[in-house]
Amino acid sequence: MGGDWTRRDFLGGMVGSAASLALGEPAASQQAFAAELPPLRGRFLTHISVVRVNQIEVTPTRSIGDDESADNSPSLIRARRDAFARGCPDGRMTWAISWLALNDSRKEYQQARKLLASYHDRYGDEITFIPGGYFAPMYNTREQIRKTIHHALGLVSSMVGGGYRPQCVVAGFMDAENQRFLATEEGIHVCQGQIWSQHGIDHGDGDGGICYPYYPSREHYLKPAQGAADFIDCVCLDGWTCDFLTARRNGFEGGFNSRLGVGPIETVGDLGKVAGRKEMMDITAVHFDRGHALNGFGWVTGIWEVSVGHDEDLTYWLRAVRDRWPDTQAMTEGAFGLEWRKHMPSNASLNYRFDEKGTGAPGSEKELEIQWFMNREFRLALLHNWMENSPPMAIDFTRYDLKAKEPQGLQREWSLMNVLNQKGTRPQDKPMRLGQLSAEDQRIIYARYPNLA
Repeated sequence: MGGDWTRRDFLGGMVGSAASLALGEPAASQQAFAAELPPLRGRFLTHISVVRVNQIEVTPTRSIGDDESADNSPSLIRARRDAFARGCPDGRMTWAISWLALNDSRKEYQQARKLLASYHDRYGDEITFIPGGYFAPMYNTREQIRKTIHHALGLVSSMVGGGYRPQCVVAGFMDAENQRFLATEEGIHVCQGQIWSQHGIDHGDGDGGICYPYYPSREHYLKPAQGAADFIDCVCLDGWTCDFLTARRNGFEGGFNSRLGVGPIETVGDLGKVAGRKEMMDITAVHFDRGHALNGFGWVTGIWEVSVGHDEDLTYWLRAVRDRWPDTQAMTEGAFGLEWRKHMPSNASLNYRFDEKGTGAPGSEKELEIQWFMNREFRLALLHNWMENSPPMAIDFTRYDLKAKEPQGLQREWSLMNVLNQKGTRPQDKPMRLGQLSAEDQRIIYARYPNLA
């Protein structure tokens, strides 16, 4: 399948202040300061619903995809909020509204905007802007993106009223310079700015980053800032929690969907209600059980467009999560990002670990186990057959201490790939033993994780 295939095509075809204080400190002092802060604890869930006119509004004047105005009616927006409330009565969610939906003069969109504003007043929901239909940097210049965001945030504030200002921007992909702009010029310190592991699906590629919160580098949005010189005070968040085993594939390689996880299109829509819902819960458990034990906190997230429906599945998932993990906090995107920011003034203490055995869903082989190690200096993925106790093979080693540079023109490829990448799209991307990596690469890995030696 070509790079212009979308998630829907596949479905149809296949059936604060702490950070400011730390910013100017030298590295040693920064680490000491971070050590004094309590670590983030708990289980967190963030749900984003998108209201739009066209399926992919890549610029304010250009759209690709289908007209979805009929699927974004006030009645369907109301159904989405009711579904969320049934599953999580005390939770708060985030609404991302597109440029056309902000400016459409039709009665239905006037009513939709009033409805969203009422959800902030009634529930404390967050109302924010989504530029570029997830793919702004792929289709528009940084300067035009900046102007669009600035204008749209003003429209959102006017729409909600009362001096309202969102705490985050939902962007799909967002370049480093515009994340810096959000922090320094707009006073917004959270951006859903990357779609972890996405490659060969929809209209943008962006593999190479960290799937949990981090501060991006001014060099590249997928690179964690290495220190004060390249630090952007904007918490960058992933858009979809995915199955780590299916996510190692490129697009729909082998007939599998690499975006399988907690999203309804890839799970219930393709696998059916029973298998799809099971996969949603299995992937949630990766973060709320083993991931929680390894990292001290767990986080799952997803963006569900109003137009895709699946409201019953949203209710089911939220109820099942709250029944199994009653301490789960369903927060807005901005609130979660700022909560993480309170505990982490820099990337110095980043040390995320994940361990998943295959769920049995297509592309998530039950006999395989994948381990991820993600920190400021690198990310590393090890894969092995746990039933046969085979030796672990490195399938990804991305160094963040190396120079990186974002594209300067308009293109779909925005990944960060250097030593070894999980997608296997380059000749050098072949699984290997750790001992086959260069001596310098091994030194870096074993200095951080000596037990791997």
